[in-house]
Order: sequence, then C-alpha cells, then structure tokens
Amino acid sequence: MENKQKTRLHYAWVIFVVCFLMAGCSLGFCSSPSGMYLRSVSEDLGISRAAYSVSNSLRFISTALINIFFGKLVAKFGARKLAVTGLLALSLSCIVNSMVRGPFLLYVGGTLLGIGFSWTATTMVGYVVEKWFTSKKGTIMGIILASNGLFGAGAVQILSPLIYGENEAWRDSYLLCAAVMFALAVIVLIFLRGKPEDKGMAPLGDGTVTAKKQRGRNWSGISTEEAFRRPYFYISAICIFLTGMLLHAIGNVATAHFEDRGISVAVITNITSISSLVLLGAKMLTGYSFDKFGLRFTMTACNIFAAVGITVLAFVQTPFMAYTSAILRAMALPLETIMLPLITIELFGRKSYAHIMGLLVSFNTLGYAAGGPAINLFYDLTGTYVPVMLALGATMVVVSITMQFCISAAHKIRIAQEGA
Repeated sequence: MENKQKTRLHYAWVIFVVCFLMAGCSLGFCSSPSGMYLRSVSEDLGISRAAYSVSNSLRFISTALINIFFGKLVAKFGARKLAVTGLLALSLSCIVNSMVRGPFLLYVGGTLLGIGFSWTATTMVGYVVEKWFTSKKGTIMGIILASNGLFGAGAVQILSPLIYGENEAWRDSYLLCAAVMFALAVIVLIFLRGKPEDKGMAPLGDGTVTAKKQRGRNWSGISTEEAFRRPYFYISAICIFLTGMLLHAIGNVATAHFEDRGISVAVITNITSISSLVLLGAKMLTGYSFDKFGLRFTMTACNIFAAVGITVLAFVQTPFMAYTSAILRAMALPLETIMLPLITIELFGRKSYAHIMGLLVSFNTLGYAAGGPAINLFYDLTGTYVPVMLALGATMVVVSITMQFCISAAHKIRIAQEGA
C-alpha cells in the first residue's frame, strides 16, 4: 500500500496543469490580442485612441486596487473561489465589450477585465505555486506563465480575422472569448485546490535550492510593516511602476504604430503570433535563469531587451525592423509577470509574501493604467509616438541601474538576519 502511495501522481501536477490552462487562456485570449482592437474599435465607435485607452486604465486600476487586498482575500475565501470568480468576471467583461456602442460600456468591460485578471493571472499563480511546490519555483512559474505565449499565438490567429473583419466583426471575437472563459471556470471549479492541505498532502519538492544561487529565495524575510520602513521598498515599487507603465504603453500602441508606419495587416498578425511564441520561451527561460543565475542577472537581461526593443520600434520602417523590435520586447515582458513573484521572494522573503506580492503587482498595474492614456494622448496631440518611445527606452535604462541598489539592500538585510 505504501509503494502504491509513493507511485501515485502528486496532485501538485494537476495544479500545475490547471494553472497552465488558467493563465494561458485568460491572458492569451483576453490580453494578448488587446492591442489589435485599438484601431478597429476606436474608429467604429468614433472615439479617440486616448478615450479608448481609458478602458485599459480602468482595467489596471481595478486590478491594482484588488491586489492591495489579495493577501486578505485569498486567506478568507481561498484560491479556488477567487479564481472561478475571476474567470466569470472575464467572461462577463467580454460579453459587455461585445455590446458597446459608446465609452460607458467600454469602461465597464475594462473594469470587469481588471477584476478578472486580479484572481486568474500572475498574483494567483505566484500564490498557488508557492503553496504547492518547494523547489524550482522559478522554473515552474516560468512554464505556467509561458502558457500566455502559447495560447496567445493561437488566439491571435483565431481572433484576427474577426477583429479586422467587416461589419464590426470584432464583437463576435469578444463573444468567442467569453465562451472560452466560462468553460475554463468550470474546469478550475472542479480541479483547483489552493493548498496541499486541502487534499491532505504535503507540498511537492525537496525544498532545496543550489547553494551557489540561493540568495534570498529561502530566507524567512521581513514583515509588511518592516518593509514599509525600508527605503528600498519604495524605490523598488517606483521602478516596478515605471516598468509596467512603459512596457504596457509600448505594447498598447505597437500594433497601431506598425499600421501608421505602413506595415501590412498580414505582417502585423504574424508578428503578434511570433511575439506570443517568443514570450512562451522567454518566460520559461526567465524562470530557469532565476533558479540558475539569480535575480540580478535575469532582471538586467530583461531590462536590456526592453530598452533596445523600444528604440528599434521607434524607428521601424521595414517588416524586418518590426519583427526585431517585437521579439526583443517579448523577451522583456516577463518583467510584467513571472518576475513580480520572484522579485518579491528575493527582496522581501516568505514572511509576508502574499501581501507584499499583491502590493507590488498593484504598483505594476497602476503603471499600466498610466502608460496607455499618456502615450495615446501624446499621439493625439502630435500625431507620432516616436519621441515618447525614445524617452521610455531611456527610462528603462535608469530603472535597470536603480534596481541593482534595491537588490543589494535586500541582500544586506538577509545576511544580517541570518547572522543574528
């Protein structure tokens, strides 16, 4: 009987598959194609790009506000209830977006989208993986969140003919996404469990991290109250805000910028799919890099990809330049997802992991909220994105340098704590 128990598949792998599907479908269908709607929807509704982008801002504001309380909410209701509620919110958001005739319903849909992502994407995956696995968490989170690239590549090919179709066919694309989210909610309801104790099990893994690279990943950490007294908490929060602002701003307008620069719709569709596939590999590589080389190296590499990719995008003239900029920017996008739980565990440890991660994700998503309207307002006033893109590329360089000091400050606290 004991041998049979040992050979059974650990339920953590069921959790892995469920999280893979949840993150992949929600982000792949409801987020990856979002930039493709900008021109079609704004023109059909007769509103400016800046007005359209307010919907995205409301999405990210609602995500940010909810993530502030993520630790308390998940402790009270559990991961499964929150995840199912989130997927139903995503489904409802898509239904609302399919019916929009003016800004009001568009903004309602954006708000519901933000609520849905609060409980189905990065924060939830980071929480569940932390509970169910005790080793190689970076690699596991990388693979799970890489599902966005896989599903996003497929979703773009499925939805693109509708988004760019005639007679407002983009409305049908939203209804298709709504059906996918509802089906996923049923799967999550049946199979997801928030922690091993719910199945009478222990977490999977041996709890080890290679001595050479363990750094802060297994330290007990500091409380939220102590983090609030540390200057590097606020500095890192500002850097995370700026990272979210500039990456989302660029991602929000890249498709429209390609169109403005004469890149064909066929090429743009292929670029979006390829970017999603590159993102798949980038997230897995980022998780592996974190486990192998640590936060400092991994974050710096992502920051460099971002700065160079944004600069190339600003001057794009040919399909080759468009592909190059998209691939480089895709290599940087783990900064918006998998890197947030990893930054949290490295800089602040396990003591208040859920709460601090929720706060950092909130700062990141507030950056999203600011970036979209700002860059589109600049376009509405000047008719070009180029100067602001160059400024954002330079900002990424400053953020990269500043985060090195935050990492060093956290390591000093850990060393002092372990030596006490």
